[in-house]
Amino acid sequence: MSAVAIREPLIRVIAMPADTNPAGDIFGGWLLAQMDLAAGNLAHRIAKGRCVTVALDGMAFLAPVHVGDEVSFYADLLSMGRTSMKISVEAERRTRYQAETVPVTKAIFTFVAIDEDRKPRPIKDGDGT
Repeated sequence: MSAVAIREPLIRVIAMPADTNPAGDIFGGWLLAQMDLAAGNLAHRIAKGRCVTVALDGMAFLAPVHVGDEVSFYADLLSMGRTSMKISVEAERRTRYQAETVPVTKAIFTFVAIDEDRKPRPIKDGDGT
């Protein structure tokens, strides 16, 4: 019997009515904000300190999110430079009554580690996990 790796989300939230437009659709901006939080969580862990978002590449909306859906956000380090890192974020949704998940959106975020003066600083050794 082989072990199966279980991927843990960095953030898991329920889409609420306050997250919708007047037509009742979940705002893309709400999803983007949650993705930035998930990526920032991983970036801070890796850099062992403060980081800022400096770029977002190619966000793709794959499926809608509905009020009441549980949305899970996963992030992976793609690359790391001296002061910056690229992080891939993917979101999946599931209804409250089913176990099946559906991919919702994905994007690549670039973060820069900063010091107390908000200047770029070298990322400390290690991956922070």
